[in-house]
Amino acid sequence: MKKLPWLNGLAVAGAVFAIAVVALHNRGADSAIRLLNVSYDPTRELYKDINREFAPWYRTKSGTTVEIAQSHGGSSSQAKQVAKGELKADVVTLGLPSDIDGLAQRGLLPKDWATRLPNRSRPYYSTIVFVVRHGNPLLIKDWPDIVRPGVDVITPDPTTSGNGKLVALAAWGSVVTRGGSEDDAKHFLKELYQHAPFLLQAARAAGVAFAVEKIGDVHLAWENEALREVGESKGQLEVVYPPVSILAEPSVTWIDGTVAANHTEALAQEYLHFLFSDAAQEIIARDGYRPFDQAVLARHRDRFGDIKLFSVTDIAQSWAEAQQTFFGENGIIQTVYAPKPRS
Repeated sequence: MKKLPWLNGLAVAGAVFAIAVVALHNRGADSAIRLLNVSYDPTRELYKDINREFAPWYRTKSGTTVEIAQSHGGSSSQAKQVAKGELKADVVTLGLPSDIDGLAQRGLLPKDWATRLPNRSRPYYSTIVFVVRHGNPLLIKDWPDIVRPGVDVITPDPTTSGNGKLVALAAWGSVVTRGGSEDDAKHFLKELYQHAPFLLQAARAAGVAFAVEKIGDVHLAWENEALREVGESKGQLEVVYPPVSILAEPSVTWIDGTVAANHTEALAQEYLHFLFSDAAQEIIARDGYRPFDQAVLARHRDRFGDIKLFSVTDIAQSWAEAQQTFFGENGIIQTVYAPKPRS
């Protein structure tokens, strides 16, 4: 496969910072309002497309030119950098509601942040699916298949990556929502991590290892990443939809203190409300995310495979409770996994 320009350097650990500037006219230093969108790893293409649509729309509406910078990395790592002030986010568009809950607990935004935008601040959904080599030579169809002898699993680290966290929750739920016990689920998770040759910090780097470097037999990926990888593989890869997986609920909000300091509150709110518009929902569907708007989803239904999606509330009380139970100090993940940096 031809190595695309955006793949350069993504194998290194740590947050990946990419700037996408959208401006229409008068690009001088004082001519545009600037907004920083701190997002999770696979959304580079999505927000580049969103920004390309939003900037002229906003200029027509307000007469103001907008420049939007994007920062991408593992969702949990991104949230931690925002919490520490290392990333001065005007808006965050992260992979899990619990990543934003963590920012609210630190006082960066109200604890009822999810009520400030439509659909509890969730403009799109996703899930975790499998990517396999052409012809699916190992006949991987369901979660138990990925822990058969000889199968190497590529998945991000659950301590840094939203993709990694969702893999853990999806794997756990694939057991307990189909009649297995919590002990069965814990044993399955432990086996899964034993089948991973390494755990990279973020989703895109894991995808590069699998799709470009051709390491591993199955990649546990965001659905949108799986669709992109397969589309760019020229027939070398296939998507497999397991019978069940988790309903992922990426969430968005503005960071109150930052937008007040930057005088970008109105712009940040307009930007996030735009994600729920018909125009943005169409872009979201085309880029492989499941739009919250059911009419748009219906128009693009053939883009997405059939799969039973269980809610986080089928395995925990809430995203916040799942975060603490699975990924908090002395949580389930600490009992079944050990860090596996790439050598």
